[in-house]
Amino acid sequence: MSVYLAGMMEAGMWILESHSPEETLRLGRIVGQQVNLPLVVALLGDLGVGKTCLAKGVGEGLSVPEEIVSPTFILVQEYEGASSLLHADVYRLHAHELEAVGIEEQIEDWPGLALVEWADRFEDLLPHDHLRIEISDVGRNKRRIEFEARGVRSEQSLKSIRQEWERRNSGG
Repeated sequence: MSVYLAGMMEAGMWILESHSPEETLRLGRIVGQQVNLPLVVALLGDLGVGKTCLAKGVGEGLSVPEEIVSPTFILVQEYEGASSLLHADVYRLHAHELEAVGIEEQIEDWPGLALVEWADRFEDLLPHDHLRIEISDVGRNKRRIEFEARGVRSEQSLKSIRQEWERRNSGG
């Protein structure tokens, strides 16, 4: 069961701990089900912290029939489900390559959820209104997951995500 970190639930921000990959996957499902589309989600964290696990849950929440895989070598993968998902990974890109690949335009025009891993490397490619999710390893399979809404649409999405998470975890 996730625990909320005391003093860390304020407007536009929510921090929780996940104690297993399954819990991170469940959280991702709720993100996929509750976001207010269109929306860009910046997914941050070191290698191996669970970004792809969360992304798989997002895909399940959007009813994407294929398994979501890390797009590290593909760079951008598009999926169709109940809503469209654009999954991008900019880890291996340099600033001068972004324009050639066209990721910024894809993100800007995407009608569904655009999930960008390693987005902190190119903050200027993100729209003003986006949801930032940062995952950190805090030991023993625990992950600290920090949400930060950066705009009205992302704030509405974060509120819905948090309410649904709390509803499902309170037995209601």
